[in-house]
Amino acid sequence: MSTTVYPVSSVSPAVAGAARAGAWRLHPGCAMSLRPKDTAVLRIRRGRVWVTLGEPGVMSPEGAGDRFLQDGDALLVPAGSRLVMEPLAPRGASDPVCFDWTDAAAPALEAGRFGRDVLLPLHELGAALGQSGLALARVLRGLLGYGEFLVAGRGRVLSPLESLRS
Repeated sequence: MSTTVYPVSSVSPAVAGAARAGAWRLHPGCAMSLRPKDTAVLRIRRGRVWVTLGEPGVMSPEGAGDRFLQDGDALLVPAGSRLVMEPLAPRGASDPVCFDWTDAAAPALEAGRFGRDVLLPLHELGAALGQSGLALARVLRGLLGYGEFLVAGRGRVLSPLESLRS
């Protein structure tokens, strides 16, 4: 599958590639992969899509989920997750799927004082703990890969004097 994305606006390709938010079109036979740095909202304006969403910090295939979205559906995409989207169109269809991609600055969490003072920091703490757990798992996996070098006498050449003692 190719990964061609066509912006709806008449912005130049250099600017359109840099802008994440906006209205977009995805033609049948094309797929798109997104990995937002900040929480975002995917809203389908026209058409149907098949979305696979891999949640951040989830290292198993069971953590990935397939969803089918159509006109008017919206999906909250957490920061750091991986989203792959492909149009669901009958054979021979040429109409693109139209969708909006907007940053979600957690407006629902910031609605009141409780949301701003408790829920938003709690949400940030959960994201930070998830990222910390993922980083710890990667460090441990890296250390296990160097296990043979951590054992005394392995991974280095003995000098002539050291080889005489053994």
